[in-house]
Amino acid sequence: MVVRNVRGSWLFLMLRAYRNWDFPKGVVEPAEEPLAAAIREVQEETLIDELQFNWGEVYRETAPYSHKKVARYYIAQTSTEAVTLPVRPELGRPEHNEWRWVTFEEGLALCSPRLDPIMRWAGETLGLVSKP
Repeated sequence: MVVRNVRGSWLFLMLRAYRNWDFPKGVVEPAEEPLAAAIREVQEETLIDELQFNWGEVYRETAPYSHKKVARYYIAQTSTEAVTLPVRPELGRPEHNEWRWVTFEEGLALCSPRLDPIMRWAGETLGLVSKP
């Protein structure tokens, strides 16, 4: 998950594919480390190549979904505001239909129940909400 700080407020990058909002993610390639895959996927999906892992390499994973997939999310900060959704040659179109920088509350409203625990973990990590 990619975040940026704007005048003391955290914004989260969310991507929409069809009607589903999510964070940048993708498949770990053979012999690829999960963190390297996360960095590569952000770059491939958004052209953002400037990421700082200020909170370390901690991550959270979703519960299994859709054919027993599990998505792993790290929190990375960027100062990049512009997002580009490049055309994927194998698809002939961008992988996502839309992007938005959203507040924590807007992100909670957009995310699916599968992502709610991930969004809340990020909010706790960034100090936006108290830990239970």
